[in-house]
Amino acid sequence: MSTRFYALPVDQTQWAVSSGATTIFNWEYDEGRDRLLNLYEKGKNKQWNAQTRIDWSIDVDPGSAENAPDEQIAIYGSDIWEALDEKGREELRHHMVSWLNSQFLHGEQGALICSAKIVQTVPDIDSKFYAATQVMDEARHVEMYSKYLREKIELAYPINRQLQALLDQVIADERWDMTYLGMQVIIEGLALAAFALIRDYSTEPLAKQVNTYVMQDEARHVAFGRLALRDFYPQLTTAERDEREEFVVEASYLMRDRIRGVEVWENLGYDVQRCMEFVENSEMMKIFQRMLFSRIVPTVKDIGLWGDKVQKAYEDMEVIEFSHVDPESLQAQDEDIARTLDESRGLSEEAEAAAALAGVDKARALEVQQTIEDGAQE
Repeated sequence: MSTRFYALPVDQTQWAVSSGATTIFNWEYDEGRDRLLNLYEKGKNKQWNAQTRIDWSIDVDPGSAENAPDEQIAIYGSDIWEALDEKGREELRHHMVSWLNSQFLHGEQGALICSAKIVQTVPDIDSKFYAATQVMDEARHVEMYSKYLREKIELAYPINRQLQALLDQVIADERWDMTYLGMQVIIEGLALAAFALIRDYSTEPLAKQVNTYVMQDEARHVAFGRLALRDFYPQLTTAERDEREEFVVEASYLMRDRIRGVEVWENLGYDVQRCMEFVENSEMMKIFQRMLFSRIVPTVKDIGLWGDKVQKAYEDMEVIEFSHVDPESLQAQDEDIARTLDESRGLSEEAEAAAALAGVDKARALEVQQTIEDGAQE
């Protein structure tokens, strides 16, 4: 992405992380866990092309309320918001949609780096197989959010400080399970919930497409981390498990605090202290923050990091009720919604037949259809 689209200069915000990770080779090619290998098969079959599956011809107005409900803007309803004229609100919407999608973009690059690291460091061959499919998924997500920001929003923000701090920890840690825990469970779990808010409440069709299809991939990624860690964590000592639970608590608070949009208030010259006071006391923002943990809490419980410290933190954050949610049902729902979106956009009988013969699902039939049309033009 050209640096001219950034709200702040890239040379002031980019950074490097040193990592002393150990590469592990595994020669046991015949052994593997069935559920992870099944996930690997699904990961192969679900590959898709962002240039053809997404309808990039859709025009986007960055200042429109269609991008996301105004209620999702942290200062909505405050005297600061009420004092803005329509031009001021359009400018704020533009910067908020840029800031949010920029964080999605930076998080996806973090996921790209972490999934490549998992291929390198995880000891099990079945996990290496699936992580390899995730590397391609994450590259596609970076491509999509970059294109969306560059061509449709025409403005980008640097990485949020809290997200940068967590990525520093996750990437620098040499232990493979900490990469899973930080990225697959915490960062991607929060991202899934944020994607869902756009998928389910935005009326801007391109944003709905991008986030629906990304969620279809990300639901598998969270399932990957959940399956791998659920097998590994029972083997840890009490001290080792306690250390990981402390990390979960710290990371959860960091992720909760990253959605306050302070970079936008600073960049637009708002009274940052007054904005933050409103965010702290807004009931709407409290509900919004709680919803972002609907994917993290059930996964943390499922992998066995459910000690007193974690439960106390989630009670303090008022998200403990999500511990009763079934992670697998959420994954199935995300995949169903993506399939329904494909069907609603329409597929030709020729494309569906070709896709069936190729052994792929309807989610890839759009790509087959595009190939057919391209061939007819040559």
